[in-house]
Amino acid sequence: MLPNIYTEEEIEILREGGKRLNFILHEVAKIVKEGSTPDDLNSLAEKLIYEQRDSPAFLNYTTDGHRPYPSSLCVSVNDEAVHGIGKGNKVPLKEGDIVNIDLGLTHKGLITDKTLMLGVGKIESDDINLIETTKLALEAGIKAIKAGNTTGDIGNAIETLVKSRGFNVMKELGGHGVGKDVHEKPFVPNFGRKGEGDILKEGMVIALEPIVTKGEGKIYTANDGHTYRSIDGANVAQWEDTVLVTKGGFEILTR
Repeated sequence: MLPNIYTEEEIEILREGGKRLNFILHEVAKIVKEGSTPDDLNSLAEKLIYEQRDSPAFLNYTTDGHRPYPSSLCVSVNDEAVHGIGKGNKVPLKEGDIVNIDLGLTHKGLITDKTLMLGVGKIESDDINLIETTKLALEAGIKAIKAGNTTGDIGNAIETLVKSRGFNVMKELGGHGVGKDVHEKPFVPNFGRKGEGDILKEGMVIALEPIVTKGEGKIYTANDGHTYRSIDGANVAQWEDTVLVTKGGFEILTR
């Protein structure tokens, strides 16, 4: 199946959805503090989504052979790489935790996807560096986007930045097309060689999400069947934005 190419009318819907998603995530970020629970974060995200008459894209989302995802907001803490379950998780956040909040929003039938990476209170200097490195990697990947470039150009830019700062990307996880579905083609790895991979075309919409650790970079699936964790227990950071491929470059839809 070929990647979707979005019309100007669809892009306008994605722009509006991206603005709404950005607002909601920043409101949720305000309550990421000691004593709050992932369930609190999920509840606020749902409340704000439904107030805008939109819907959560992740809730009950299924992929081949997996049970439906039970939460609207992914809340991944410390060594949880992605897909930590917010709903029903009553374990309070504590000072020193690092937290990723990941939300997909469906607005008028089209989906945008974004994450924010936060610390709870005072965090370790290594974790500050990890979060900053991952944010810089996202920016490096975005700058590699334009029609005619490739997913390998993006992955190479991300991995080069990450390695230069002493960290590793988690190679089993990466970005993806998004819009009509949560996960579409192309897969966008966070590593690669320039000029290789899928060719980017004007009108494609992709979610870039560098996922970075100081550890080895390998993952396993937790007992809940959804959360991926680092196999060596090292903390993980992730930043993500939904980006439109344009003729001359890119447009970030979720800022």
